[in-house]
Amino acid sequence: MDFDLVVVGAGVIGLAIAYKTSQQGKSVLLIEKQSSFGSGISSRNSEVIHAGIYYPENSLKATLCLEGRNELYAFCQKYRVPYKRIGKLIIATDERETVQLEQILKQGKQNGVNDLEILDQLQIRHLEPLIQAQAALLSPSTGIIDSHSFMQTLLGLLQHHNGIFVANTEPTQIIPLQHGFHIKGHSSGDDFQLTCRQLVNAAGLSALQLARKIVGICDKNLPRLYPCKGHYFALQGTSPFSHLIYPVPNAHLIGLGIHATLDLAGQVKFGPDSQYIDNIDYTVPEHLATSFAQAIKRYFPSLAPNKLTPAYSGIRPKLQGPKDAFSDFVFEDHNMHGIPGLINMFGIESPGLTASLAIARHITQQLESDASRF
Repeated sequence: MDFDLVVVGAGVIGLAIAYKTSQQGKSVLLIEKQSSFGSGISSRNSEVIHAGIYYPENSLKATLCLEGRNELYAFCQKYRVPYKRIGKLIIATDERETVQLEQILKQGKQNGVNDLEILDQLQIRHLEPLIQAQAALLSPSTGIIDSHSFMQTLLGLLQHHNGIFVANTEPTQIIPLQHGFHIKGHSSGDDFQLTCRQLVNAAGLSALQLARKIVGICDKNLPRLYPCKGHYFALQGTSPFSHLIYPVPNAHLIGLGIHATLDLAGQVKFGPDSQYIDNIDYTVPEHLATSFAQAIKRYFPSLAPNKLTPAYSGIRPKLQGPKDAFSDFVFEDHNMHGIPGLINMFGIESPGLTASLAIARHITQQLESDASRF
């Protein structure tokens, strides 16, 4: 075999899995169809380190977010990745939302987030004078991170452990062998072939397309992905906030609402909204500034709409449609698809960045368990 493990997709999840596996002394190849690592979902998000509040108890999202948050803060401290534990306020603007805050507090505590605190109007005004709210939930352990620096550090550590990263590389066919895989594809215009013992599909928005290239995978057993686009607008000028500001989230956690986040340079951006789409398109229409301003003014009434400028957009590979209930991460191993040594990852969206190191640990443990059976 050429490699012990091939990971397809060099977003933050693929990078973390490749890094974790390379630490075990295994030969690892990480391939990416784009020209650089982290150019998809991983570079088009809010760069927030989430606390793990919202998700159903014992779900993968809840468990791995909480574990990943702690691992991520420790990793940033150890490897000097820029971050800041800035804290977050979840804002209730009326009586109904105040009741929802109590439910969110209860959910957070069930998930093991034990530092949450309900604030009244006076306490909110003390922390954020320009915010209009009836009540708020303070999450001190929420933070922000330089996600590019984090991914760059993961790549450096992978290469330090003799792992290999190759961009502009895409499989065209994957053939399961008795004890491994034969991969054919294109790399920078040339054909290639290689073999590996184990394979992880961490291709994000392209995970379904990659799974269909694996001989023996039954298409009807694959989940459906619902691409969901989120737009971001930047606020011109200095930041009016010192914390992240979130509204009460949408039903079924389709999105967390148009929230205000700060980057490490102090720039404020608002977003994302949630729009299910059929085609991949990263444009940010200027006319959306009107609906953004209406949503933001509910908690930040002094917003000057002309200070909003289009920033960027991201697309999440959701497993839940517009009217569906909560959907968790899916890690398909041989028990689900019948192919030893293969893990397909579907629906890896928020809180994927926060949970990335915990997801990587979880996947490496699955790979070890899988290898011991065959």
